[in-house]
Amino acid sequence: MQQLEILPAEIGTQRNRDNVCFIDKFLVPAVAINEFRERTKINRAFIKKLPGFITDAAYEYTNENGDLVCITVARWANKEALGKAKEAVQAEYQKQGFDPAAFMKSMHITIDRGIYTELQGQ
Repeated sequence: MQQLEILPAEIGTQRNRDNVCFIDKFLVPAVAINEFRERTKINRAFIKKLPGFITDAAYEYTNENGDLVCITVARWANKEALGKAKEAVQAEYQKQGFDPAAFMKSMHITIDRGIYTELQGQ
């Protein structure tokens, strides 16, 4: 399953205090939903192959204006793995000729981004 990329390479890694979650919340205008979903699909497929990746998930709903609200969560082994993953993603963007800032601006997509750790002792 891991060789088929159905399961992450580090399936045996348990959650621990070093794990971090990279969480993005996007507000996507209705006219940009298809392009946004395609780009998200590409990005999620790429990060799953990177060292330190543990798992990811995406959640969405359509608000009263018909816009998409999407939250993506990627769990990483630690901050260092996340930092290296960010570098790899940027290198991949350059290779593809993709400018994420220009894409977001042209599609009028807004983002709220953060790095989170799991609450301990709860």
